[in-house]
Amino acid sequence: MTEDLGRLIEIVDAFPQRRILVLADLVADEFVSGEISRVSREAPVLILRQQGTERMPGGGANAANNLVDLGARIVPVGVVGDDAAGRALLEYFRAKHVSTAGILTLRGWTTPAKTRYLAGWAHTARQQVLRVDRGPTGPLPAKARRELESRAREQARKADAVLVSDYGFGAITPQLVRRLGISGACPLTLDSRYSLLDFRGARITAATPNEPELEALYHAGIGNDISALERLGRRALRHLGLHALVVTRGKDGMVLFEPGRKSRAIPVFGAEEAVDVTGAGDTVIAALTLAVAAGATFAEAARLANYAAGIVVMKRGTATVTRAELLAALHGEITGAASTSISQSAAQQPKMPRRRRTP
Repeated sequence: MTEDLGRLIEIVDAFPQRRILVLADLVADEFVSGEISRVSREAPVLILRQQGTERMPGGGANAANNLVDLGARIVPVGVVGDDAAGRALLEYFRAKHVSTAGILTLRGWTTPAKTRYLAGWAHTARQQVLRVDRGPTGPLPAKARRELESRAREQARKADAVLVSDYGFGAITPQLVRRLGISGACPLTLDSRYSLLDFRGARITAATPNEPELEALYHAGIGNDISALERLGRRALRHLGLHALVVTRGKDGMVLFEPGRKSRAIPVFGAEEAVDVTGAGDTVIAALTLAVAAGATFAEAARLANYAAGIVVMKRGTATVTRAELLAALHGEITGAASTSISQSAAQQPKMPRRRRTP
């Protein structure tokens, strides 16, 4: 056990040497927080006194942000609009010294954004009461598609791995990924919210759907039926020609499927009750991709992704996990394993017989 954890630490130590191309739907996550003032007279709704607004990278931009905080060198490739949300994303990445040369700013395109309104009293935790989404209303123009493909091709040649994050906003398509011509030598991972099976033939190495997404693909329920999970996981693995499929299951952890091997259930790391699962899937694919690029087996990569997800769901809002946090969790597991081993060893030692007192 300790040797396995030591191997995971070696992989994480190699993260800063890896360069990842992130081909993604770039989304802005906005959080508007306010204190509850009263109930409106106009309608049975709360009136909030706005106290702050925070913008964070969301969607595929959150996957990219996780890669940065895990230590990777990244190049995001995607599209933003010439609007406040798009400018905020560009400024955010530039502040973290991430090149934005691969990001196309398109006039007339609406940067996908999800605005969450958080309400609470003066001394209570904020709770989400409303979410408003906005995004592009039409397809990406042909000229923009060609430009995006050109930038992606240029960056793919220099990458140790390619992460594809498709949130269904139209910038990232199966056709675009196929035309990249990624060889088997470069791992290509996929997180597709609605169209996983459309990427058949794109030489995808691994994919990371959550359980509801897998159910939606095949119009079948899983629930607590492990045999149904096994059946659907194997179907997706076969249909996409994957080397690995990781199905995330919330508080039940995740399951790794590989051709010719038994499925592997990985229990959730940390507390079962998450504080906030916003963007947890982005963390999973970021950690998995980076680990594979650093030489991990799929089993090792899935375990690291599980640790990363367990850390990030204990944070509020769209959050990331840092390399230092991941290493601390692994070192903590080693310490815990060593303590358990010492306790068990002590319990197994033969006890000295009590010396009878001479009357």
